[in-house]
Amino acid sequence: MNQPLTITQTAETATGNAFATAAKSAAGYLDEAANSNGREKVQMVLNALTRTEADTPHLVEIGPGGGAALQYLTDSLTGTTDRMRTLDVTLIEAPGIVSQSLAHAINRYNATDLGTCTLTNGLAQEIDTLLDRPVDIVAASALMHEVYSYGSGYRGIHELMRTLPTVLKPGGHFAYRDVRTVDAGTLHETVTHTYTHRGWLQFVRMFTPQYLRDSLHPYHHSGDDPTVRQDSRRLALENIDPRKSAVITGPIGLFREIQRHYITFRDYAWRSGVLGFTPYLDGQYAADWIDAAAGHKRVHFKLTEAEWISPRQRALLKTVSEPYGDHYVTDGDIFDECTDAAIIELLTSAENGNKPCAVVWGEWIEREGHETYVYLTLSELLTEFAISSAEANTNTVMMPQTARDVLTPGRAYYTRYLRNRLPNPLPDGKQLVLFTNIPAHDTEAITAGVETLRPLCSRAAMARLHSSLVQMM
Repeated sequence: MNQPLTITQTAETATGNAFATAAKSAAGYLDEAANSNGREKVQMVLNALTRTEADTPHLVEIGPGGGAALQYLTDSLTGTTDRMRTLDVTLIEAPGIVSQSLAHAINRYNATDLGTCTLTNGLAQEIDTLLDRPVDIVAASALMHEVYSYGSGYRGIHELMRTLPTVLKPGGHFAYRDVRTVDAGTLHETVTHTYTHRGWLQFVRMFTPQYLRDSLHPYHHSGDDPTVRQDSRRLALENIDPRKSAVITGPIGLFREIQRHYITFRDYAWRSGVLGFTPYLDGQYAADWIDAAAGHKRVHFKLTEAEWISPRQRALLKTVSEPYGDHYVTDGDIFDECTDAAIIELLTSAENGNKPCAVVWGEWIEREGHETYVYLTLSELLTEFAISSAEANTNTVMMPQTARDVLTPGRAYYTRYLRNRLPNPLPDGKQLVLFTNIPAHDTEAITAGVETLRPLCSRAAMARLHSSLVQMM
């Protein structure tokens, strides 16, 4: 799940959809749904700290959400016996965004001898106006897609890319984590995907037309308009019959959007309790693995009082589960089947006007349904950062230095689920990048950066980068 970041409350997309500040700052979102994966969020920060020589490094985290990264950072640093330095932390969050768990994490950090931690409000693109001194490390998780979706698209992205090197010290670092992008030369590459599962077909019918109509997205090329065929007949997205398989041709980035949004909707429906059950998605019960490498686990869950769920469905779930203390546990594959059956009922009921179900669908659309998760391929992300930073007149360029600075960890549980549901699943996971703000005179470091980018970027991208580096140097 992606957490809210430094976008203004009044920022609007091209279609007038404002950033959902109220929904994004709800305790159930920030303090639970957006307060996980602390280890992964801090992984590159800890890497950067080993390369930082300052006596008291200054770390800035943009979009701290529920404080998961800060909590893990506190645990990591207090557990290090050979720590010789303090670390000052500045957190930058969007105006109007409030989290009780973040406040707790800040107080906990300040109660240690690690250093100081302060919270301020502002815009990611205007980070240079919020800081009073150069920074050693900037960290962010899921920042780019929020800036894109609510901050003027590519213009907002490039503003951020040009601003970051102005606040970083020469040799400083930007530790970035986001959703894994597609393995393609461009998001507009045309592919054909088949959907056979009723729940996914119903979701495609309900989600995709409103996303293409109301959201800020890049799919406006002449070849980006998706075509749908059922029973060898062409039809509109909104006319898909979820009881029949559909063959859809369109840009690969759009299929990544559909896949990612289905996963976030499933998570949201779980947390809402409207499905009649709520799994443990965080803590020790969330990692009860049968086979971690294969993504197969036992799912712990509690039943909820969802009035529209029939007693028969609730009884059926109990029969395939076992009591475990004050809750139940079942095989993850069985739980996924039960979840998808409940989602089919939820979506059908929402379309038919059932109020609780329609409310859940509407709340999710407001909170996450307008966001564009993938807007650049990895090749484009790396080269655009390098080129934009080189054009920022700071006499520095931002690039990863080694192969270990670009990681794409998978998510085995979600990968297992997607393979069981989709004939054409796209790789699911995260991408972690540690950029270094390399001074123009450091030829050795720039050469290492170029060598790191070479196997990850297209020839055309490398040619553009070479041109920018020549002009800078």
